[in-house]
Amino acid sequence: MNFDRYDRLILEALQKDGALTNAQLSERVNLSASQCSRRRLALEAAGVIEGYRARLNASRLGLGVRVVMRVNLRTHARTTDMDFSSWISQQPEIQAAFSTSGDADYVLHVRARDLDSFSEFLHERLLLRSDIAQVRSDFVLKTLKDSDALDLSRIAG
Repeated sequence: MNFDRYDRLILEALQKDGALTNAQLSERVNLSASQCSRRRLALEAAGVIEGYRARLNASRLGLGVRVVMRVNLRTHARTTDMDFSSWISQQPEIQAAFSTSGDADYVLHVRARDLDSFSEFLHERLLLRSDIAQVRSDFVLKTLKDSDALDLSRIAG
């Protein structure tokens, strides 16, 4: 998909506030509300905009423990990877999961209420899996940056 200046401006505005109406969006990007609507629908149809959501404060909701886990599997077979990926998708504590190169097969971002609930996740679920060879957990002490926003300065426009 080719992007022009207005597409970039619309995407930047919606990254900051996905709840903007087309009328509000038109004021920010200097296009008519109908043009904003048409462009927004095209960006959604192309899969550039995947959806809209509220950003929740995990700590205020009682999920104060954040852990970055590095996991290695015992073997590397297609079925093992598929089974582990399926298991990951069913774990509500896992917010993000990545298959990686380097010293870990997977990197997991995990949220938990407290150390006890994280320990239960680790010892009663993850480590009981026979395909797990090694797990290293790093507890986040302070979040310096936490953003889903993409740098759109390099796309056309």
